[in-house]
Amino acid sequence: MEQVILVNEKDEEIGFMEKLEAHQKGLLHRAFSILIFNTKGEMLIHQRAKTKYHSGELWTNACCSHPKAGETIEAAGHRKLLQEMGISCHLTYSHKFIYRIELDNGLTEYEWDHVLIGSYDADPICNPEEVQAWKYQSLEIIKADATKHPDRYTSWFKIILQQPELSKSLNP
Repeated sequence: MEQVILVNEKDEEIGFMEKLEAHQKGLLHRAFSILIFNTKGEMLIHQRAKTKYHSGELWTNACCSHPKAGETIEAAGHRKLLQEMGISCHLTYSHKFIYRIELDNGLTEYEWDHVLIGSYDADPICNPEEVQAWKYQSLEIIKADATKHPDRYTSWFKIILQQPELSKSLNP
C-alpha cells in the first residue's frame, strides 16, 4: 500500500495515510508535478493510462505523484520520472501551490503540489501501466487546447498552465 504524507496548510507534516484513503477522505497531502521541456521549448505531456484509478485517459504534465515518508520532493521526482517515463534529468524547483478538486468518482484531490521543471530532448520510455500516449507540444498549443477542451486534461495540469510562476520559471 502506497502512503502519502498528510500536511497542514503550511505544508508541515502531520501524519501518513494510504493514498486511496486520503483521496476518499479529501485530506490535504503533499504531491509534486514535473514539467519537462525540450530545447525547442516544447512541453512533454502524456495521456494517463485508462486503468488509473482517477483521471484515466486525460492529458497531463510529464509526471506527478507523491513523495514517500522521509523522501525529499526532488528525490521523489527523480524516482517517479524514471519509473513512469524512463527519464533521468536535472530537476529545478519552481514553486508550490495548494488546490482542492472534487473528482467525478467520489475522490478529492487536495494537495500541496510542488512543481519541478526539467529539460530532456529524447523520446521517453513510458511505463504502460502509467502512460498510454505522449507528445512534445508547444506551451501555446497546449494552453489553447486546454481552454477549448478542458475535459481532455487533468485538473491539476489546467491549474499549473494558468499560473504566472510557470512563465517566470521558463524565462528567468
